[in-house]
Amino acid sequence: MHDWKSLLQFCITEKQTVVCQMRIEGITVESIAQELKITERNIRNICARIRKYAALNGYAPEYDLTHATAPGQVLKGTSTLYDADGAQRLQWVKTNADKNAQLEMLREAITTIADDIKPVNPVKPPIFSNDQLLCVYPMGDPHVGMYAWAEESGEDFDVDIARSDLKSAMQYLSDNTPASERAIIVNLGDFFHADNANSRTKSGNVLDTDTRWARVLELGILAMVDCIDIARKKHKHVDVYNAIGNHDEHSSIMLALCLKAWYRNEPRVNIMDTAAKHHYIRFGKVLIGITHGDTIKRGGSGLDALMAADKPEDWGKSTKRYWYTGHIHSTNRAELTGATWESFRNLAGNDSWHQGQGYRSGRDMVAIVHHHDHGEVARATCDISIVRSENERIR
Repeated sequence: MHDWKSLLQFCITEKQTVVCQMRIEGITVESIAQELKITERNIRNICARIRKYAALNGYAPEYDLTHATAPGQVLKGTSTLYDADGAQRLQWVKTNADKNAQLEMLREAITTIADDIKPVNPVKPPIFSNDQLLCVYPMGDPHVGMYAWAEESGEDFDVDIARSDLKSAMQYLSDNTPASERAIIVNLGDFFHADNANSRTKSGNVLDTDTRWARVLELGILAMVDCIDIARKKHKHVDVYNAIGNHDEHSSIMLALCLKAWYRNEPRVNIMDTAAKHHYIRFGKVLIGITHGDTIKRGGSGLDALMAADKPEDWGKSTKRYWYTGHIHSTNRAELTGATWESFRNLAGNDSWHQGQGYRSGRDMVAIVHHHDHGEVARATCDISIVRSENERIR
C-alpha cells in the first residue's frame, strides 16, 4: 500500500495531483479512470510516474528511503547499514545534479505532458497559395518563463505576457505577408529561459524565472501551438524548427517532442527533429542555415565554410544562401563568402541583470519572404509597440 499523502508533494502536473488526491481518498484506479474519462492503463502509468519521480528525489519507503532530497538535487545512490535483525541502523544518501539525472527528470515531464496531449484534427488548407514563395518566421530568443518587474527592469514580463506577445506578433506577420504555399517557423533557441526547476544556467548563474517550471513548460508549448495554428491557416505546408539554445539545452528537445505529439494527425505540419545543433533548408536556389549562435564567432565568421562542408550538394545547387541565428538579441548582418549571416532581435524585455548592464536592443519579430529562384524578396516587421497596441485592443 502506497502512502499517497506523502507522494502528493512529488506530483509535477495538475493531472498527477488530481489522481494522487483521489488515491488519498481511497478511490480505485477503475473509478478514477471512469471519472477522468481516460483508460485504467493511463491512470496506472500516472501513478507509476509519481512513484518513480518520488524515488528519484529520495522517497521510496519500500526501499527504506524516507527522506526527500534537497530542491534541485536528485538521488545518486544510497548505502544502508542493517543490524543482525534486519533493522536499519545507518544510511548514507548521495545526491547529485548531473546532466543525466536532470535529463531523466525531463523525460518524466515530457511523458506526463504528452499524456495530456490530444492531437489536433487536420484543417483544410487555404484555397490560394503561391508555390514559388517561402515565408520564414524567425523567433529570436523568446525566453518564455523569464520574470521581470517594471520597477527594476523598466517593464513587466512573465510567461503569460510572453505567450500573448508571440501570438500577437505571429498574427500580425501572417496578415502582412503574401500567401506563400510553404512556411517555416524557426525557433532560434532559448525558447525557454531556464532549462530546469533550479532556474540556473549551465554555468550556474541564477535566473529570474516566473512561477512553477511545469506551468512554464505548459504555456510555452501552447505559445508554439498558437503560432503554428496561425501559420497553418495561412500556408499549405508548415515546417517547425526548434534550435537548441544555451538556456534550453534539454527543454528545446522536449518542446519538439510535445509538438510532434500534438500535430501527429496533421499532415500539413511537420515538426523537425531538434537533436542537431545546425539545421539546413533548401528551397529551390535558396539555402538557409539555422543555429542558435552561442557556438559561433560574432559576425558569423566560419558559417559559410560550415554550410559548404555540411551540405555540399545543396551548396552547389543554390545561389542565395543565408544563415539565421539568435543569442545576441540584436540585429546584425554580414556578407560572408557566398552567404549572408543575420542575427535577430527578440520580443522579450530585459531581466534585472541585462537592464543593469545597460543592454537596450530594440524588440521585434520579422517574417522573411523568399522566392524559389531569387532569394529574399520581401519582409514584414512587427515591433513590440504594434504587439502592445494589439494586446490593448483585445483587452
